[in-house]
Amino acid sequence: MAGPGPLGARHQKVVRLRRLVARRGVRAAERAFVIEGETLVSEALSAGVVVEALFVADGSQDLPVVRRAGADGYRVHRLDPGVLERVAGTVTPQPVLAVAQACDVALEAVVGTGLVMVCVDVRDPGNAGNILRSAEAAGAGAVVFCTGSVDVFNPKTVRSSAGSLFHVPVVSGGDPVEVLQRMYHWGFRRLATVARGGRPFDEVDLVGAVAVVVGNEAHGLPAGLDTHVDEHVTIPMAGRAESLNVGMAAALICFEALRQRRTGRPA
Repeated sequence: MAGPGPLGARHQKVVRLRRLVARRGVRAAERAFVIEGETLVSEALSAGVVVEALFVADGSQDLPVVRRAGADGYRVHRLDPGVLERVAGTVTPQPVLAVAQACDVALEAVVGTGLVMVCVDVRDPGNAGNILRSAEAAGAGAVVFCTGSVDVFNPKTVRSSAGSLFHVPVVSGGDPVEVLQRMYHWGFRRLATVARGGRPFDEVDLVGAVAVVVGNEAHGLPAGLDTHVDEHVTIPMAGRAESLNVGMAAALICFEALRQRRTGRPA
């Protein structure tokens, strides 16, 4: 459903759109976020994410996702020339943006799942997106971003997740100690990833209900979590690198868990 005319930079809907892109506090207060690009908007619609409206650059009304959204009754707003460039979070903005309702779930949603990735103080949006992609591709039950981690609805995180945000259950927030205590009571084994000194990750049983805890890009996991995990795991390395990027480490563990679930055993 198309709006009556193009919106200028000062229109209240555009002002709100710009604030949702730029401010975590606004996203949290309104329980809404922005999806950028034809591919991601299409993924969100297909996944059943609740989309409030689409915003398109003037002249882009005939894009397939815009036609689809209009035919399905979604509100579609055209923007004046130059407005999209002032709103979007990229140097070369996509011609389509959407405002969607937050799609995270409560921590209780992890009950009865298998592998759950728990992010503690993971700050980089790209790493967060990579963890989401690996988790979704490997069939993980959920990804938890504890309080202190990057906003999962940050536009950079949304883009780097490549649509996985819409297909794997995501928990946003929660004190790490409380999260791990509750997961323990729900029957999860809690495995903390460490750069050295842990058990090799491919020797650890990842078939059952397992919470894999990954930490900050520079400092790893806080020492206070040691009493709230059951085992430390390490990815053995032969080269000079001290540790792997947290997104890469999470990917290796996710796919080792998938391998074990397919074969029924560790290496």
